[in-house]
Amino acid sequence: MPYQVAICGPRNCTDADAANAYRIGALLAQQDVTVICGGGSGVMAAAAAGARSQNGLVIGIRPNDTRDGASAELDAVIVTNLGEARNAVIVWSADAVVVVGGSWGTLSELALAKRRGGISVVSIGGWRILDNSGQPVAGILEAATPEEAVQLAVGKAPDRP
Repeated sequence: MPYQVAICGPRNCTDADAANAYRIGALLAQQDVTVICGGGSGVMAAAAAGARSQNGLVIGIRPNDTRDGASAELDAVIVTNLGEARNAVIVWSADAVVVVGGSWGTLSELALAKRRGGISVVSIGGWRILDNSGQPVAGILEAATPEEAVQLAVGKAPDRP
């Protein structure tokens, strides 16, 4: 079964977030990893475009009841009519989650991924979660570059060749 990585991030993202998402999508596609995203604009569209630039497979999980607003770079669109609850579908469909940048929706995906457990959760250019003593919460892998994000998400995965 193909390895699947969710790339999560805001629809209103910075240029740096879009560039990181594009590069991560491309690098994952080069490794024959299926990319899952929210299927909209911003980080989602950039990740999809990056994966498609390398002939990768991209699946978008949409929050509404139609395909309206879906990125043209998607290979498949899953219409959920779940609103933001679709974030759980994205996270539970992935073997690893990479969050790029930060928004409230992105924070919810990060939290759902950590709550799920058993998968790599990587953050690049986004949320840093601190405990009540001000220390970073364990288990969120921080990447400085798209290459490092992909290595952390896929490079040491137990079921990858």
